[in-house]
Amino acid sequence: MFCWGMKRRIPRIVCFRLFLSNSYTKKYCKMAGDKKPFGRLPKSVKPVLYDLFLKPDLQKFTFEGKETISINILESTNKIILHALDLKIEEVELKDSEGFISKPSVTLSAEDETVTLGFDKELQIGEAFLKFIFVGELNDKMKGFYRSKYVSVNESGNQVEFYSAVSMLCTTHARRMFPCWDEPNLKAVFDISIAVCNTSHRALSNMPVVSDTTEENGDRLLKFQKTPIMSTYLVAVVVGDFDYVEDKDSDGVLVRVYTPIGKSEQGKFALEVAKCALPYYKDYFQVAYPLPKMDLIAIADFSSGAMENWGLVTYRESCLLVDPDNTSAVRKQWIALVVGHELAHQWFGNLVTMEWWTHLWLNEGYASFVEFLCVEHLFPEYDIWTQFVTDTYIRALELDALNSSHPIEIPVGHPSEIDEIFDDISYNKGASVIRMLHNFIGDQDFRKGMNLYLNKHQYSNTFTEDLWVALEEASNKPVKDVMSTWTLQKGFPVITVEKETQNPDGSRVISVSQTKFTANGQVDGDGVLWMVPLTFSTSRNPGVVCHKEIMSEIQKDIIIPANAISPGEWVKVNPSTVGYYRTRYTPELLNNFVPSISSRTLPPLDRLGLLDDLFALVQAGLSSTDEVLHLMLAMTDEDNYSVWSSMSNVLGKLAILLSNVEGDTEQLFKQYNRILLKKISSKLGWTPQPNESHLETMLRGLVMARLVSSADPDVMSEAKIKFANHLSGKETIVADLRSPIYKACLSSGDETTFNQLLQLYRGTDLHEEKDRICRAMGASKNKDILKKVLDFAMSDEVRSQDTVFVIISVGGSKVGRDLAWQFIQDNWSKLFNQYQGGFLLTRLVKNTTENFSSIEKAEEVENFFKQNGCVGAERTIQQACETIRLNAAWLKRDYEKLQNFLHKVVQK
Repeated sequence: MFCWGMKRRIPRIVCFRLFLSNSYTKKYCKMAGDKKPFGRLPKSVKPVLYDLFLKPDLQKFTFEGKETISINILESTNKIILHALDLKIEEVELKDSEGFISKPSVTLSAEDETVTLGFDKELQIGEAFLKFIFVGELNDKMKGFYRSKYVSVNESGNQVEFYSAVSMLCTTHARRMFPCWDEPNLKAVFDISIAVCNTSHRALSNMPVVSDTTEENGDRLLKFQKTPIMSTYLVAVVVGDFDYVEDKDSDGVLVRVYTPIGKSEQGKFALEVAKCALPYYKDYFQVAYPLPKMDLIAIADFSSGAMENWGLVTYRESCLLVDPDNTSAVRKQWIALVVGHELAHQWFGNLVTMEWWTHLWLNEGYASFVEFLCVEHLFPEYDIWTQFVTDTYIRALELDALNSSHPIEIPVGHPSEIDEIFDDISYNKGASVIRMLHNFIGDQDFRKGMNLYLNKHQYSNTFTEDLWVALEEASNKPVKDVMSTWTLQKGFPVITVEKETQNPDGSRVISVSQTKFTANGQVDGDGVLWMVPLTFSTSRNPGVVCHKEIMSEIQKDIIIPANAISPGEWVKVNPSTVGYYRTRYTPELLNNFVPSISSRTLPPLDRLGLLDDLFALVQAGLSSTDEVLHLMLAMTDEDNYSVWSSMSNVLGKLAILLSNVEGDTEQLFKQYNRILLKKISSKLGWTPQPNESHLETMLRGLVMARLVSSADPDVMSEAKIKFANHLSGKETIVADLRSPIYKACLSSGDETTFNQLLQLYRGTDLHEEKDRICRAMGASKNKDILKKVLDFAMSDEVRSQDTVFVIISVGGSKVGRDLAWQFIQDNWSKLFNQYQGGFLLTRLVKNTTENFSSIEKAEEVENFFKQNGCVGAERTIQQACETIRLNAAWLKRDYEKLQNFLHKVVQK
């Protein structure tokens, strides 16, 4: 699954295979806030085959269901417990292997999300058949079996509403669509049939249709091929009106991209990516895609970015559809990554599935790594691995430095706990440590290990240790020993280069140490250590690793051989920023890199890695903020998109920090931004050049966005001209510049400007355009307008999937931060009931609170959620409040020095 933001330890090891034993669960739940002890389903009964019938009614927004589940009774028992939630069960009966039919008592528990069937006598070991008749609501919560509304314009110019029925069963929502054993390790085969009331509707599921008949009542009945054995959360059903484009991949697999009516052309880019990605993964894994078809479908209302249902992947429209005239280069690249991510899951997640959600990272971390392999293969011009560091690796490190982070593998039980680990640790840290492992053992052995793993465990479930065994067998390297230190304990080390010594024979001794890196800069008292694959490069050939070594000690002297280094050369740790750790140099050693940074002879990955490591040290109080600002002054000739992304990340975080302070420092910082951006903005200009590269197009958008946030007078003036021309139809703004131009105009505009943006929003049916307008609305500096934006966020005009991002946009500015936070408090019950926990709610909480910078605000946020609750976002609240306190400490520590530095630079 691709979460929407959102596509990045020797430990006391817990045996996670057994973590749900009663004693451990009670202890964990108490630590997590006195949560009710959680238990998995009894092992006395196992499903084998679900014969499932569904009939959605898209007028009444209900559905009827019937199923017969072939089960194996493994232990004599007088009760069967399985999952069911928000379903009305009308009839249940059990038929045993001898044909005897019994009617059990039925007890539903909404708290446990289960249905318990009680029998008068013991059920004997053997085969049996369990029949359910049930009804449910096609809800509007974007989970389970729900309704999605799409508005189109007919030939007469009138708006017409269409509804579709859509399943979103990950993580634990299959139980909302049919009674089932809703745990990933309880795999079964699914024989699905769908009745369609409206004969024009399409009905889709995981497998191809094998029959399409008309019933006596006029319904169409579509029966699908049986699925392979798979987990409940991967079942998919969609019913509605769709167009499609199709093609076959090189192996003859039929690939279709389904779109809203009239938008089939927008599915062509994703179709090309998908039909090339499937053969790529087949070749990489040396395991064929096992299903006869691959469908991708754009859904109007969708909580995450996409969901990897086997054979029928569901997407947000903005994560699948490309309009050649209105889709930005950034968005097109994002779509390639999302498609690559979901198709990687067809093997890693669907064919082989984690045994329990503790091992979620086996699905998400791996897919988040492999998507980059795929996109690098398909689009080498994207330079995607350099972007991996800024978009994935750095985000993981930022979260993982917090005390409220968590290990990659973390015990989870109740569904609310599961949703909360779909975060930058499971995805981005998971991908980053896999990348480090890939580098450690080499691509050939990595591919061999993947093949061993997939072949051995196909159609079954695994633990993390199973992956290590396969990779260790393929590489003959200590994979488990190394990687367990990265997955079973939270955080990561900082490798400090303490000194360098030249030996008489020409070799160099590098004295390094490792300690846990913490966001507050304090020494961690646990004394945890990592097995760190260290690599080194020199100025002679900065893009080549000259030495490798594994470090598991607190301190180590590493000898770079004389044939790998010459006198006077610098030595850099972690070339290409592959190792998942920070590096700290003495000021003298760090200064040695500055000429290579300025001249850009140091590769981009190393330029941005040095910058980001220094910035992290600054935030932790281990270096001063003026040091990182001084380093960036050496980067005014920079022209690499990814390096500028890292610089923009630094500038953006500092801008947010300084927006919390009164005085002229914020304005001085904006002037500093403009000094940094002057050369690159002059070089790029406003107008795309013929045959310019994909990365140049993205860089222009990034630079203009940064200049808009810095209130550059020339840029603001030109943005208003372009906006006026766009409104009049004189000249359309290119897609990559719309977001910064919209923000520029609204930040200095009035209610007329706001209404003009509203008209643009109402006049487009492209979700990408609606999305960027939504996210631009918070740029206004007018409190009255921002209040209207917040009201707009909760209106029927904004889909609930987008509401949170409109509110977040308001909370991103100095003027709107308190407004957004107050709005959330005032509307908390409504927001919580709408999202019922889940990804969108945690995003909302995190992004509207973490940018405050006072102890008082941290306490206010904590107290509000203590009083009002936020099931499923407890860890997110801890992280946000920790970040607020870190911001406060940062300001107190560095504000005066930062102010003096900016005065000196700006006055030159």
